[in-house]
Amino acid sequence: MSAEPATYAIEVEASFAAAHAIVLGGVRERLHGHNWRVQVSVAGDSLDGEELLCDFHAVERFLAEIVAPFRDGNLNETPPFDAINPTAEALARHVQRALSRRINELSPRLRVEWTRVTEAPNCIAIARGARA
Repeated sequence: MSAEPATYAIEVEASFAAAHAIVLGGVRERLHGHNWRVQVSVAGDSLDGEELLCDFHAVERFLAEIVAPFRDGNLNETPPFDAINPTAEALARHVQRALSRRINELSPRLRVEWTRVTEAPNCIAIARGARA
């Protein structure tokens, strides 16, 4: 009897406060702030020699570096959102792509499964499969 291959995943979270004003229906809303919450899942099909998928702290560090430019700022004035609509969906895609590039530095056997951005209670955007 052979065991089915397992997929492993770890989840890491970061949070920050920032303001934004998105364009809805061609109209820019007024500037307002949120306490953003970003969660990511890093997955792989095997563990390393120490029985780890990867180091939680490395993923935490990468995620903190990615969201640092947004902390206590105005997303509309911070790249890449100075050029694109700073929606929760766009933020999830940005984090997903940036983290995917950084995760490849750790190991090619790892992938970012999803990135979940909570803009406000019960308002969540998820990016899946957005590659670097």
